[in-house]
Amino acid sequence: MIHLLNLLAAIALLVWGTHIVRTGVLRVFGENLRHVLSRSFSNRFTAALAGLGVTGLVQSSTATCLIVASFVGTGLVGTSAALAVMLGADVGTAMMVLVFSFDLSWLSPLLIFVGVVLFLSRQTSTIGHVGRVLIGLGLITLALQLIVGATKPLTAAPEVRALLLALPNEIMLDMFVGALLAVVSYSSLAVVLLVATLGAQGLLPASVVFGLVLGANVGSGFLAMLVTASGKAELRRLPLGNFIFKAVGVVLAVPLMGDAQALLQTYVPEVHQQVVLFHLGFNVLMAMTFIGLTGPMARLVERILPKPSNEAGSDRPRHLDPVALATPSLAISCAAREALHQADVVETMLRGSLTVIRENDLELGGRLRKLDDTVDELYSAIKFYLTQISREALSEREGRRWTDIISFTINMEQI
Repeated sequence: MIHLLNLLAAIALLVWGTHIVRTGVLRVFGENLRHVLSRSFSNRFTAALAGLGVTGLVQSSTATCLIVASFVGTGLVGTSAALAVMLGADVGTAMMVLVFSFDLSWLSPLLIFVGVVLFLSRQTSTIGHVGRVLIGLGLITLALQLIVGATKPLTAAPEVRALLLALPNEIMLDMFVGALLAVVSYSSLAVVLLVATLGAQGLLPASVVFGLVLGANVGSGFLAMLVTASGKAELRRLPLGNFIFKAVGVVLAVPLMGDAQALLQTYVPEVHQQVVLFHLGFNVLMAMTFIGLTGPMARLVERILPKPSNEAGSDRPRHLDPVALATPSLAISCAAREALHQADVVETMLRGSLTVIRENDLELGGRLRKLDDTVDELYSAIKFYLTQISREALSEREGRRWTDIISFTINMEQI
């Protein structure tokens, strides 16, 4: 029982380490990451490279998807270029799995020590946030070592071996379990690392491991759809298109999985490396196959999720996307755009007031009085939205911007 508890604790530490790295990188580079992505949409190939690089830092294709989906939702970028970014992002995640697959046992204590020193000495500065990232990287490598140590006693237990032998070698079931693990852990990277480690310890046969890897890829696409399910149609297009790409890629990969397994076993002796290279090869081939189909896929998802025609003239909150709260720099931008919308309504009232005074237009005066309720509603919505953003998750510059937006909306409401 204690060995199983140790294994569960190590898995939790692995997931937590990836979460710390993801949030830490967003705190340090959040706004710069958005600028890198926004400047790389000139063609699909540079977009894919930008997605690869940003995801290599964030270590989460889901986080990259949320950033890019916000661009699509606000009309700053087309769905086709955004899909190219996601193809590169999936390759970036697979490359990070490859990096963590090497023996980094010597690196874990060094990263944790340096990270803690930096974090405790300068908690609220950029250096402190970099220290947080180093701590997360150290925890990931430490968690992988703990998983290896916890699985060794389990492999020796006859009950566990009997249970594993009783598992059905059913690819659909393996894929379902892999997808479920990716959704629950919020990280396909953590799932693939875990599966590779369990396969190397002999707890899982190679065929089951490969099925779990394919399922983890599908699960990461489905996770992005779940996170953006409450968003508007434009925001949900990118996760849907990315999920369709992943699903089609898995369908095409399943018949070839046996050949891929035989090829890897011939040239790569270690099971751990076989799993990692299979995951990387799947994402690279998927990017090469679908990079030329981003345009047709964009048109398909735009037909599936058309833009509602009744949003255009609404004075209700337009930009306060709840999905963006997971990425603080995005949420700050959403609040700023909504504050500008509030200012537009106030300007309409001020300009209209002059007309009412000059022409004694009582009907216009009545309409302007009703706009005061709109300004109040926008003020309350913006203030509540900003309170949902963790101040600890913001950089120093974004923290000042948070304060400026609050002051601006208060001034607009008082006007």
